[in-house]
Amino acid sequence: MATVLLAEDDADIRFLVTLKLTQAGYQVRGFGDGLSAAADAREHPPDLAILDTMMPGMSGLEVCRELRKEPATAKIPVIILTALAHEADITAGLAAGADEYIVKPFSTRDFTTRVSAVLARVQANGARPSELAQPNLTEPNLTPPNLTPPNLTEPNLTPPNLTPPNLTEPNLTEPNLTPPNLTPPNGGD
Repeated sequence: MATVLLAEDDADIRFLVTLKLTQAGYQVRGFGDGLSAAADAREHPPDLAILDTMMPGMSGLEVCRELRKEPATAKIPVIILTALAHEADITAGLAAGADEYIVKPFSTRDFTTRVSAVLARVQANGARPSELAQPNLTEPNLTPPNLTPPNLTEPNLTPPNLTPPNLTEPNLTEPNLTPPNLTPPNGGD
């Protein structure tokens, strides 16, 4: 039975995750803060750590970094479980060494599937996390390849001759606006 360390400061979410993981056959050790979780992981390395990012004392990202620094915990797979969903947050979580990033709210079915997938990857290597080789956590080479554009000459942007054809001007004289003869007829006294 795989052991999962859960660090989540929200008691309701901690209860739900513990319940679902227990139902899926995992043994769960739950903590409400990052400091306690990090200390427990050092003493009793789990098979998997699930860490909330925003917790009192020590954030999940700090716990993840601490786990990656120590040889006894460096190979523990880590899942970040958080409400922070911006691209920069996800990048920060993965850069801290997380193997998976799950955003709250989450589907409990998807959650347990992803937990199983992370643990299956560990088992596929034939070893417990503490026996795996240190993952390469260095920054990937982000230098773009030489993307010299082809020789593109600027198109001829001279506008075509837009002179209108020789048009005669229409007769624009004023119409005859003289009022009709409105004098009364003779004898109209």
